[in-house]
Amino acid sequence: MHASRLRAVRTAAVLTVLFMVLLILVVARWGPLEDADGDIAEALHRTAVTHHGWTDANKVLTDWVWDPWTMRAGTALLAGWLLWRRERLLALWIAATSVAGTAIQQGVKAAVGRERPHWRNPVDSAHYAAFPSGHALTATVAFGLLLWVMARCGARRAWLRAAALVAAVSVAGVGFTRVYLGVHWPSDVLGGWLLGAALVCAAAATYPYPYARRVPADRTDEPTGESPDTPR
Repeated sequence: MHASRLRAVRTAAVLTVLFMVLLILVVARWGPLEDADGDIAEALHRTAVTHHGWTDANKVLTDWVWDPWTMRAGTALLAGWLLWRRERLLALWIAATSVAGTAIQQGVKAAVGRERPHWRNPVDSAHYAAFPSGHALTATVAFGLLLWVMARCGARRAWLRAAALVAAVSVAGVGFTRVYLGVHWPSDVLGGWLLGAALVCAAAATYPYPYARRVPADRTDEPTGESPDTPR
């Protein structure tokens, strides 16, 4: 097994185990976890109630910039770009991973049925069950897939670093907005991050194309400008 694929398998396994442990603690309503969730959520809610401008900014970010439908639209554009490059299998893999993430998230929500925080003076509202956070999971999947495709297609290191920075800010930021606005517990967000990252690593680990570079026989002495991970 190629080293990159092996790392993806191991990372996916570790993330899955961590998510399952968190899931068990949430279902069991483990006291220390619920206490930590409550303390953090209450402290952020007190700030949200009194800082209206900052609260409005968080609403814009969570409802428009990092909304799950915005993230899915970005993933659809990525799949479309891959189709344009005639990378049909990779485009299908990206779309299937995104759909699987939504389906698994909704299934876990229905199975766990965790209630969202309730406040006397709410600053925002959300429906359906709380665990795991769909916003956190969808952003993690969307940006994780983007970074994976960029690496496979041999993107320049500077572009990869810039994309990784945007991804880190977005994934962390959307998690913060959900707790700050009082519609999720911190462990809901953590669950979304873990499950989303596990799905991306699983997609990378099970993608069937080989990772070896293919160089035309008559150009073996010339640089190709492509990464060893460039898909064919």
